Amino acid sequence: MKKTKNCKILPPHPYLGELKDQFQTGKVSRRDFLRQATLLGMSAVAATTFSSAMFPFPAYATSTAQPKRGGTFKFAVKIKGVDDPARLSWVDGSNIVRLVSEHLTVTDSENVTHPQLLERWAASEDLKTWDLYLRKGIKFNNGDEMTAADVMFTFKHWLTKSNGSSMFGLLSYIGGFQNVEKVNPYQIRLHLEKPNIAVPEHLFHYPGMLLHRDFDGDFLKKPIGTGPFILSEFVEGERCIMTARKDYWRKGLDGLPLPYIDRVMFLDMDKDAAIAALCTQQIDAIMTPRPSDYLTAKNIPGLVTYPVKTANTFVVKMRIDTAPWDDNRVRTAMKMCQDRKKLLRLAAFNEGVVGIDAHVAPVHPEWCPKPTPKYDPEGALKLLKEYAKEKDLQLPLKVTLSTKNNLDEPSIAQGLKEMALPGGFDIQLDITEPGGYWSRWTEVSFGITSWSHRPLGTMILPLAYTKESIGAWNETRWHDEEFTKYLREAEATLDVNQRREIMCKLEDIMQERGPIGISYYSHRWEILLEKWKNVKAHPSQYTEYIKEMWMDS
Repeated sequence: MKKTKNCKILPPHPYLGELKDQFQTGKVSRRDFLRQATLLGMSAVAATTFSSAMFPFPAYATSTAQPKRGGTFKFAVKIKGVDDPARLSWVDGSNIVRLVSEHLTVTDSENVTHPQLLERWAASEDLKTWDLYLRKGIKFNNGDEMTAADVMFTFKHWLTKSNGSSMFGLLSYIGGFQNVEKVNPYQIRLHLEKPNIAVPEHLFHYPGMLLHRDFDGDFLKKPIGTGPFILSEFVEGERCIMTARKDYWRKGLDGLPLPYIDRVMFLDMDKDAAIAALCTQQIDAIMTPRPSDYLTAKNIPGLVTYPVKTANTFVVKMRIDTAPWDDNRVRTAMKMCQDRKKLLRLAAFNEGVVGIDAHVAPVHPEWCPKPTPKYDPEGALKLLKEYAKEKDLQLPLKVTLSTKNNLDEPSIAQGLKEMALPGGFDIQLDITEPGGYWSRWTEVSFGITSWSHRPLGTMILPLAYTKESIGAWNETRWHDEEFTKYLREAEATLDVNQRREIMCKLEDIMQERGPIGISYYSHRWEILLEKWKNVKAHPSQYTEYIKEMWMDS
């Protein structure tokens, strides 16, 4: 672990002056200014004040409703076992854990990152040194004060590869736990081996909850956290019950500790049962509504929908260490069999935007627009004939496509099966309950995996398409030296327009020789009974709003 001889306080990042100039001259948008300024350590209040002074926000009517206390919130979700939060690989589980165990930072529904358990942070000019300052006086639900000891324990846990956390690959630029320094009981210093602009956003990655220093590997046995709720009951496949703490560190608008509500009940339901229960007001909300659920609910009295544009998508993944996907001709042929507009219509009722075969979405600030690849089964068949002749195989090429059944995946799978047949593929479908897929999602050779939103394109790519992410979330085993070189450049590039130029190269590489197909990016919604107030949809489907919502009955 590194030691700092002269522990100087990092000054405001010098790029903030240039960023202000870019905003004033219209080179970056307000949203990109707020996102970038806060990442560099400028407070959200200061950034918002500056941007509003230059170009005032339009006036909107504000609610005069006062928060009320009490009530139980019933939420339909799949209840799967949880042991180590750092190994979570599905959002539903993280939304349960996050009510008990919190993150150091929080990225809001506008993709602006704020301190949560941190009070603030600061970055050096070269983005290789980051100081993290903890809030003082925050208590875990067992009475212990949160200190740097807990943060050090958590970073060590993340950066130990054998623990199997996706944080290991995401934070690979740190270079190992030896580069994490405890400066004092309320300050941590990160000495990065490679510069990275997105450290604060990475700390809000959903397996990135702060662990108590005594965590022993089983969260359900010792559910210790700083969050507003206490885990009262957990029955896998049935229910999870949370009760409100009386001593949570954050205060509500009435000056008393949050949360406003008394209890949260997570109830295990499949999607069809959940939407029926919601429409008859037997429950209050459902996790990750499907487009069909949104279309059903939006015209039903008593329900309110909260929309948000996202980078959520369904990745058609091909493992490059298994035949036939180890041959780029076969991967390219499969990509050519996607009729993207038709799949968006069939699976998502046009509630989204078409994609390209690179895992960067239009909502990302560094997204580089590219032409939408055409559906070309004739071109696919030509490639497969060449491959089959070389391997002495008969066409159509038989492959099995595995996925789960609770969101858009079955419609995508069936559509792709039909679209790929004239391209020379005979696709057999293996569609299971979510648990049946998530238990093997990194092992199946050809599948459809739902991937959640991340606020930056440079955050998604290191999670799944680098050598360091193999063994965690790199489900395709694909990595590419040129791709990684450009990715590291993008992660270290402050100017969003320059970062977009690098992203253009990254997108080209993924389309030319990458391991995935992406037909579209999904819109998302929160759908709740209208009695629940102070609700905001989050593009990552994180239910942070539960901490501050109230019931107006």
